Amino acid sequence: MGIIRKTKSVEALLNEFNKSSSAISAKKLIQSLDSKFNKTTIYRVLDKLEDDGVLHSFLGKNGLKWYAKCNDCSSNKHRDLHPHFQCLDCGKVDCLAVSVSLPKIPNRKIEVSQLLIQGKCETCFA
Repeated sequence: MGIIRKTKSVEALLNEFNKSSSAISAKKLIQSLDSKFNKTTIYRVLDKLEDDGVLHSFLGKNGLKWYAKCNDCSSNKHRDLHPHFQCLDCGKVDCLAVSVSLPKIPNRKIEVSQLLIQGKCETCFA
């Protein structure tokens, strides 16, 4: 946790997220940036950006890890809790701007929750 240094790898990854409003899989990021950075560097920067509250991650179809930009998060707390939608036809993944209330679970404190809704997106559904 701490201040994000603007290295070439950080800038390249942030650039990928600035170009897209959708979530991006780690696999796609590695394919896009493979010629510039090795896989280890990409994963290390993704972890750092997530620790600093710039990105959040979640597991999608087939266990692939996806990343999206955070809103109002910090290195102390991820406040950007929302469900994600994955199209089963084209694979597109979006953060949904809907609220979901989690049940109170006796004798438990929920720290993290992931909700992935799968179906057909607006393009594939039409």
